[in-house]
Amino acid sequence: MDRRIKIRHISAFVEIVRQRSLKRAADQLHLTQPAISRTLAELEEIAGKQLLLRGRAGVSLTPEGEYFLGFAQQSLVALERGFSGVAAAGGEDATEIRVGVLPSVATRLMPEVAAEMAGLDRVRLTIADGSHEHLTTQLRSGQLDMVLGRLGAPETMRGLSFTQLYLEDVAVVVRPGHPLLEEPDLRRITEWQVLYPPPWAAIRPFVERLLIAEGIPRPAWRIETVSGAFGRVYARQCDAVWFISAGVVASDIAEGRLARLPIATGGTEGPVGLMTRAGEAETPEQQLLRRAVDRALETLEAFLAAP
Repeated sequence: MDRRIKIRHISAFVEIVRQRSLKRAADQLHLTQPAISRTLAELEEIAGKQLLLRGRAGVSLTPEGEYFLGFAQQSLVALERGFSGVAAAGGEDATEIRVGVLPSVATRLMPEVAAEMAGLDRVRLTIADGSHEHLTTQLRSGQLDMVLGRLGAPETMRGLSFTQLYLEDVAVVVRPGHPLLEEPDLRRITEWQVLYPPPWAAIRPFVERLLIAEGIPRPAWRIETVSGAFGRVYARQCDAVWFISAGVVASDIAEGRLARLPIATGGTEGPVGLMTRAGEAETPEQQLLRRAVDRALETLEAFLAAP
């Protein structure tokens, strides 16, 4: 390896890509803009290739930069793990494992996973939620160790591996007593306000295809959200029709707080699974989490199969 390359070169490159701006990256790293520009220029000189394109709209990766990014992110993750391991060795601190969870997993599977891991000594579980794009970006950058959720579009899965756990469909839910429950007909949803997945949501393409198949236009009177907290309250207080991953509202339906419309949504099924950085060996803590996920799935499947 070229001895001229330093950690500051890698950190600056990764942060510029993350922020899509030299100025914002400089602010995050407490550098001046000329300093971070000089650091990037040094890295590109060492690489012998241009890694980033600069323009009025910000910065973007060249093909060479796209190739280099994954290795740069992995090197920073490896260093962080190494320092964390040294700090924890022989001490009393628990080893942290950071997991990102998408909405359907957060309410259905993750509580069981956390319960499975509760008795493990010296392993501290940290759980983050958010959109698919946000969590996979954090996973690639090393801020998360694993992500549990729906498989996203190919462009969102760059540099990641995916292990399928189960399939999940989209539910169309309303408050108990909603007029649509008396005469369920998907074509009538435009008579009410619709809670609809935003463009970056993993379930959006599935909902779009469902409506196209039924000849239904995208509802004009809609709120775009996949927020479980907002959707639960708003759907119960109003006559809104809510498109959401079935796992998000499974307990609400079981306990009678929401009702699922008896409408066929089989075409909306998508894989839910475990995401990790591609090409990396799993740490012992990640292996513990994977086993906890498997046991939690067995518990859920046994519960769902019970009469």
